[in-house]
Amino acid sequence: MIRTLKMNFVLLATAMCVSLTPGKLAEGLLGDLLGLGFSGRCFSGQCYGQEIADQWGHWRGPTGNGTSATAKPPKEFSQTKGLKWKVPIAGQGSGSPVVWDQRVWVTSAVPSGSGKELEFRVYCMDRQTGKTLWEQTAVRAKPHEGTHETNGFASASACTDGSMVYASFGSRGVYAYTVDGELVWSRDFGDMQIRNGFGEGSSPTIAGDLLIVPWDHEGPSMLFAVDKKTGKTVWETKRDEPTCWATPLIASDRLGNMQVIMNGQTAARGYDLKTGKELWRCGGQTQRPCASAVAQDGVAYVASGFRGSYIGAFDLAGRGDLASSKSVVWSQTKDTPDVASPLLSSGRLFYYKEKTGLLTCVEAKTGKTLYSASRVPGVSRTYASAVAANGCVYLSDRGGSIVVIEDSGTLKVISSNDVGEGVDATPALAGRDLFVRGEKHLFCFSEAN
Repeated sequence: MIRTLKMNFVLLATAMCVSLTPGKLAEGLLGDLLGLGFSGRCFSGQCYGQEIADQWGHWRGPTGNGTSATAKPPKEFSQTKGLKWKVPIAGQGSGSPVVWDQRVWVTSAVPSGSGKELEFRVYCMDRQTGKTLWEQTAVRAKPHEGTHETNGFASASACTDGSMVYASFGSRGVYAYTVDGELVWSRDFGDMQIRNGFGEGSSPTIAGDLLIVPWDHEGPSMLFAVDKKTGKTVWETKRDEPTCWATPLIASDRLGNMQVIMNGQTAARGYDLKTGKELWRCGGQTQRPCASAVAQDGVAYVASGFRGSYIGAFDLAGRGDLASSKSVVWSQTKDTPDVASPLLSSGRLFYYKEKTGLLTCVEAKTGKTLYSASRVPGVSRTYASAVAANGCVYLSDRGGSIVVIEDSGTLKVISSNDVGEGVDATPALAGRDLFVRGEKHLFCFSEAN
């Protein structure tokens, strides 16, 4: 009952956000809601209740930008310092952990006894102890095609709204569970044909009553919006795009009109959240994009960096083809990210050059470079995206090093930390905890009270 009331308050706050004036769409407090003492925050043009702001229900956090406004995770940690718990995760997966209240979820693809099939599993852990509260095998199947040597078959991150948790295994289907592990619905969208057999990895995104499911591949590409309670299709939109590993971002223009922002090799695009209608597009992205968009104050930032380099800042009020229009606020064609997504924090964009650890920081509003392709000691190979909280940015190296730098326009290293195994998944930040999905384990590092 309490959870239902909280979620109703959150939905009401979200609805109120659409009618707010542009000045109130900036990050800040909503104040008391209908005299109920319910406070909320606006991120990326979306308003969230305090409950959501304190969670990490999506692989890019409550803002969609890789940040938490309330978390205070440790700045220094190791296998002997600040380690709250460490638990093994069977199988292979690079999906990020998601966190809500006292529960943490991850997914994995676990070899079955036959050796030919995989069990696609969802795990739920107790936040305080790491103890497995439940695990479910969503499906047992033999993948219809291979994957890249650095990728597995459970690369998409789950997402949760505190009432349900959604796990996508791509061609093996999307599964919706209650937070207590009861299967509510599942959908099979067919088999994807991924470029060069590199494997799948785009994650679904919750948007109010909808679950947005990306489906870009070498066959007919689509963007689906399904009812998150039933799994039934609300709308679907064809996309003239080949394989893309980006995850949808939900954002709004300065008038509160909600959009789904998607990267793409042909073009970056914005779609109307209610109908799926394409609102705008802009070419310039590079081949087979992986990086997901970030957004704030009615502007979306979309980047790619494989066999080329491009990042653009797009005014979400623009319509049609934005190329060469004033709706392209600024763009750059060097040092942009490939696999990892940009981080948008404190009015600044942080992103790597390609898959290296060379870090660039620019002003989000103007594109002015604060520092460019700078080497960060301990970070050289990157798949995980940077995340930020409490004045710190966390940078993960594939070898297991996590370097903490100052969230500022000057590159200043605070600490260098080693978790002891490879890290491809983006960390999660909630409360005083830092959750890291390693190659073999799930770690929880915590700042002492």
